[in-house]
Amino acid sequence: MQPIDLAQKFASFADTWNPRVVAELNGQQVKLAKLEGEFVWHHHEHEDELFWVIEGELRMELRDREIVLGPGQLLVVPRGVEHRPVSPRGCQVVLFEPATTLNTGNLRDARTRETLERI
Repeated sequence: MQPIDLAQKFASFADTWNPRVVAELNGQQVKLAKLEGEFVWHHHEHEDELFWVIEGELRMELRDREIVLGPGQLLVVPRGVEHRPVSPRGCQVVLFEPATTLNTGNLRDARTRETLERI
């Protein structure tokens, strides 16, 4: 057991839309990601997804509305709900989700990460 310094971990990478695993527990993964711009519309058939904003602002677009999150706020997107994360100026997020969760959910494209780096 070692403490995890989120600031240090976020400082270790610069790319966006590429989650890294920092911890695992009970079949769940804690992931860090930097987001900037628009992601793809997608949903997760079997997994809920938690987004916790550490720095910046995240706009979660849903088909019927938008939810804006700032530092210290989190949102759980239930399984099956189509969503698109957007961050025009960039943000840092912690993701908490089952280890089986694919970042692009039901969609596979150039941003799909089959294997995640552990930092």
